[in-house]
Amino acid sequence: MIDPGSLVDLNRRHTLFTWTAQAGLHPPLVVSAERCHYTTATGQRVLDLASGVFNANAGLHHPAIAEAIAEQARTLCVAAPYMATEIRGRTGQALAAITPRGLDRFLFTLGGADAVEHAIKIARLVTGRSKIVARRRSYHGATLGALAATGDERRDPFEPWLSSIVRLEDPYCYRCPWDTSPDRCARPCADHIEETIEREGPSSIAAVIVEAIPGTNGAFVPPREWMPRLREVCDRHEILLIADEVLTGFGRTGRWFATEHTGVTPDLLALGKAITSGHAPLGAVAVSERVARHFDQHPLVTGMTHTAHPIALAAALANVLVLQSEGLVTRAAALENTLLTRLRAMQARHAIVGEARCVGLYGVLELVKNNASREPFVPQGGDAASAAPIKQIAARLQGRGVHVSTRWNFLFVAPPLCIEEHDLHAGLDAIDEELGRSL
Repeated sequence: MIDPGSLVDLNRRHTLFTWTAQAGLHPPLVVSAERCHYTTATGQRVLDLASGVFNANAGLHHPAIAEAIAEQARTLCVAAPYMATEIRGRTGQALAAITPRGLDRFLFTLGGADAVEHAIKIARLVTGRSKIVARRRSYHGATLGALAATGDERRDPFEPWLSSIVRLEDPYCYRCPWDTSPDRCARPCADHIEETIEREGPSSIAAVIVEAIPGTNGAFVPPREWMPRLREVCDRHEILLIADEVLTGFGRTGRWFATEHTGVTPDLLALGKAITSGHAPLGAVAVSERVARHFDQHPLVTGMTHTAHPIALAAALANVLVLQSEGLVTRAAALENTLLTRLRAMQARHAIVGEARCVGLYGVLELVKNNASREPFVPQGGDAASAAPIKQIAARLQGRGVHVSTRWNFLFVAPPLCIEEHDLHAGLDAIDEELGRSL
């Protein structure tokens, strides 16, 4: 048996790790997982408050999903994308039962980023228009087309981009671009939608793409008027609305999809991550009848070798059934108050916490140097040295057996939806204590 150190060296010698420089990298060697915990080669049992990469909603290892993968592998491992299969039909049917009404046709992709790319391609094919409107504080994936729509600086190393990307300012109340506050606000962020579209020329715009609740740009919730106004403007100008639910889908926010909180149904829904609870790579684009009807007479000129891969689809079908049978979406909604109460208590107790936000089991602490000025604890887009303080908090938590995800000045709490309440409190206790040490 190879010792753990040699296995890590083998990983580093022959594979590349993403979003980090390789020199000095010391990744944990994970050997097993169950529910909300993973175990390292040293025997440390770690509570994962990040759900892997915000994707393991049903748990880090669910026996029913694993068995579905094995059963499919015993029956049919490979099918070309032009073939019909039983698992393809059954998975589409199961997804149609949970997606917003009218979004019941699916293009299966390899993950969330290419689901976004395919949604953009579909919008351009259907409308014959070129421009895509996206928000400034946004992240839509690491492939070139998805990064083109992304607003944050993760796109910078790969400029120039696809042409015709237009930016909207964000409906981000804590850091309002219009320097107002919810109690005295006339919602200029909603007016800004129409102003931007009129300035660009509505007849040139194929789609607007938004995250109903952003991912690693801060998990902020727009004012309740924002999405309905966006829907109304898009309808009036025959612009398609794409909702990126790669991170927020499949129960994370206490609803199957975050757009359900807004009462707005998009024309296209980009899915990934928790579509299989991370047990296999898969994404999908759900489309409306209007969009699907276009391809009755026009070819869908896109595709990939592993589109609608049987094993990935088996994981997706089992995942939906697990989320339903175990009531995990309802559980996320039920635990929202517990999580929000604890996060707000940290906000009140620690000057480093500027604001606490939470929807379902999707919580974030926005860390600041100064509560009056709201200066970020770590500047967005800062280098490794500036990010070191929040990384040190995460490292100390890791040493205590609690894993969290951080990005810039955000510390996220997004555990698997199956988390036991006592485990949630234990993880939050550790965060609370480490925030106290950071001052």
